[in-house]
Parts: sequence; C-alpha cells; structure tokens
Amino acid sequence: MRRIGLIGVGKMGEALLAGLLQSGIDKDSIRVSDVSEARRRIVNERLEVECYGDNAKVVEASDIIILAVPPQAAPDTLRSIRNQLTPHHLVISVAAGVTTRCLFEGVGKRFKLIRVMPNNPCLVGEGMIVLSPTELITDEDLEEARKLFKTLGRVAVTSEDQLDAITGLSGSGPAYIYLLIDALADGGVKMGLPKGLSLTLAAQTVLGAARMVLETGKHPAELKDMVATPGGTTVAGLYVLEAAGVRAAFIKAVEQATKTARDLMAFTQEAKSTDMTDTLS
Repeated sequence: MRRIGLIGVGKMGEALLAGLLQSGIDKDSIRVSDVSEARRRIVNERLEVECYGDNAKVVEASDIIILAVPPQAAPDTLRSIRNQLTPHHLVISVAAGVTTRCLFEGVGKRFKLIRVMPNNPCLVGEGMIVLSPTELITDEDLEEARKLFKTLGRVAVTSEDQLDAITGLSGSGPAYIYLLIDALADGGVKMGLPKGLSLTLAAQTVLGAARMVLETGKHPAELKDMVATPGGTTVAGLYVLEAAGVRAAFIKAVEQATKTARDLMAFTQEAKSTDMTDTLS
C-alpha cells in the first residue's frame, strides 16, 4: 500500500479516513490536512490522527492524494500544491461536479487523476462509490483506488460523461429514499403504530428489499411479484402507488437532478474557466 494523503476532513473526508483506519491501514502511512482548526482538532480527538494545516506537507509525504475539499475550493487547492505534485502522484478527487478539465486547469498541467462520486451512506459504510479514471491512470492505480473506497461501500467504474446521471441517481437518491422511509413510517402511524416502531419497520423494510435486489440478482419486478399475491394486501397497495404516479415521479426526480447537475457544472465552468489549453500537456 502506497502512502496516503487526505486533504479535507469534512464529513465525507472523515468518513473515508475512518474507513481506511478500520480496514487496517496503519496510521503512520496516512497524512491528513484541513484548513479548519476546528476540524483538525476533531480528527485528532476522534480518530487520533495528526491533522496538519499545511497541504503541501501532506503531498510531499504521500503517493496518493485524496482531495476531499468542497467543490468550489478544489481548483484553488490543487493550484496551491502544484509545485509539490509530481508525475508519480495519484490524485483522487471526491469534489462533486468539478470536471477533469477544471482540475487540470487548476494545476496548469495533466496529472494522474481519478474523479469519484460517493454518496451519503458512505458515512455508515454502505455507500455507492463510482470511479472515473482519466487517460493517465494505470490498471494498478485503478485497483488501488478500488481498494481504498471498498471500505465505504460498493464500488463501480464508469466514464466521466456518466457522472451527472450518477449524481442524479445515487448521489441524490438517498434523499429520495429518506423521503420514502418517512412516508412509510407516517403511514404506519396513521394506522395506529407507535412512531419509533413504525420508523424502524420502514427503514428495515427498505434495507432488506435493497439487499434482496443486490444479493439475489433477481429483477425488482420479479421480487415484487413474489410479495404480491393475487387479490392480496400488497396488490391493493401497489395499485394506489401506480395510480398516484409514484414510479413516474421517481424517474422524473432522477431526470431533473441530472439536468440540474449539468447546469451547475456548466455554470461553474463558465465562472472559473480561463483558457489554459496551451499549458495542458
């Protein structure tokens, strides 16, 4: 395992750091930095890992650099460490919506870069993490990134042009499911169940159903038919959901979130872009 540097320890950065430590990676092989003194203190106390205020010091002592700063800070952060970045460094960016081009422009040259789209359940080790490697990434680099992010959940690999749709589905998707769980729980309360029990029933039902899809390999429609017996309670409930257009609403939610991600990216690019094409080599 190569030496790891983590720049930015907000919620996602802290979750990643905790996952790395839980996977057995030695604390001595990890260097961490954050601009916030409060966050540095939290990391020191919670995870007993020394957290620096100097990003350059982290880069110089690392082989893999995980960039976990807010999206708007990513280009400037990379620009601040450009003199420390070498061809052997592997940079992994978890800054949502910040394109490869924008990151390259921040440094003024191409480097080994993998963009990553994680989601909120990474905080409990059940995330969906999608890797998008650039042209300089080797098979060894990609496998190294897979190993790192497997500590936070399930990992997939795709091209950068699919990341907006992934943002709309798995990035925003947890919020849709939280809404669903809340609604199911309210339904239980309406029918006389205690709130705490109703919420547990709803959440565990969603968790169990998701595991059935992932672990059996069966299509959701087939699994649905296993529950929906003729003339039974489930069919009655499904009829109400279909009549209310719930399926179409979820599809439209993913579509709208994807379009919004594209619009935000275009706005960010327009605001930040300076024509550095000649400097990228």
